[in-house]
Parts: sequence; C-alpha cells; structure tokens
Amino acid sequence: MTIATTRTASAMWRDSGALAPTPPQSPTLAPSPEPQGPSRGLDIPAGLRRRIDRVIAASSLVATGPVLDMREFAWTALLRDHWRTIRDEAVTALSGGPQPAGRVLTLWSRNGDTPAPCPQTHRIVSTIPGLDSAALAILPPGAHHAIRRGATKRLITCHLGLVVPRDGDVRMRVGDRVVRWSEGETLVFDDTYDHEVWNEASGTRIVLRIRFDRPLRNPGKWVADRVRRLPGLRSADEA
Repeated sequence: MTIATTRTASAMWRDSGALAPTPPQSPTLAPSPEPQGPSRGLDIPAGLRRRIDRVIAASSLVATGPVLDMREFAWTALLRDHWRTIRDEAVTALSGGPQPAGRVLTLWSRNGDTPAPCPQTHRIVSTIPGLDSAALAILPPGAHHAIRRGATKRLITCHLGLVVPRDGDVRMRVGDRVVRWSEGETLVFDDTYDHEVWNEASGTRIVLRIRFDRPLRNPGKWVADRVRRLPGLRSADEA
C-alpha cells in the first residue's frame, strides 16, 4: 500500500461542529467489500434500541447532534499535539506485513488490551477518559462505505486525521452534515446517526479512530453501563 503524507491546507477542524459545504454530485462508486467475520453489532430490536438511545440522549452532558464541538473534549488537544508521532507509527505499522482484516488495525480495546504495534500511540490514547477502543481505520482509494449506523449512543467517536489525500474528495456524511478530514485535526461525531464515507482520491486515507464513553448523568449512565455489558455489542468498523 502506497501512503502519501502531505499536510493539508489551512481549513482545520478547530470547531468540528462547523458545517462543511455540500460536495458537487460525482459518479457513484461501487461499494467496497464488506468485512468478513462476525456481525458488526448485537441485534437489538429497533424499538428497544430507540428507547435506550432516547434515555441516554436525555441524560447526556454534551451535545447529542451528529457532529460535536471538539472543544467539549479537552483531551483531543493531546492527539493534535502528537499527531505526527501517531502518524509515523501508523505508516510504519501499515507499510509492512499483511493488511489488517476489515481495514481496521486495533491498538487498544476495553475488552482486552491488544499488543500495540504503535507503542507511543498506545501510551497517548491510554490517557483518554472513558476510552472504549482505539484503532487505525483505513479507507482505500475508490472506496464507498454505504449507509450504516453505530450500535449504541453511549459511545462517541473521534477521528484524528493522519493521512488524507488531496487529489480528490474524501468525505463523510453524518446525518445531515457533510464533513472532511484534515491531517493533524480531530473530528468528533455520533455514529448512531446514519453515516457513509467516500474516498474519491487516488491515495489511502488513514485516521486514528477513538471510541469513548459519552459523559452522562443518571438514569442514562445506569442504562449505558448495562448496555456496555451486553456481549457482542459493537459499532460499525468501516469509517
């Protein structure tokens, strides 16, 4: 896999809630193959899922829209401060040996600490409050991941742009928002909204994907703690 590491221009995600312009219509890309393996999430009945998410949203201590202001999460500054270190480890880890299954390389998991091929990144992400998982998410050129949604509103997702090609449109739609990544910048969003991603460039996009606990008061915190104990409950891995 060839990886370019050019720095993007000055349009940065200082406010990851800022509205990005809607891109022009472009030819439809064929969906990339679905990852092999177990289902991406536990099959909770839709009605029960909606009731659980409503309780969690009503108890949330932060915004509940599709894209959140990263300034609500002070620890994201640590990722931005060390993004080059994280990027260099990611490029090294992904440039040699077989590519990770499902285009996701897990670095840290609450369900079992994964031996890290990126030790400095592992040390940095281990300080994140309420960390659920950390991984490198890879979006190859020409990929389009069709509409999907995460399994539970108890988790929020943060992306740190590591490698973002500049010769085409690389974007994500979350709910009614269209956003783009910038190298060295963080984007915070709620993946329980319908979302899909495109890479219409010639290079691979790589982000550090963080999933962390939504700050909650009761009764949502009590509900979220029970949801977390459900076996096999996971969010989509492809973004």
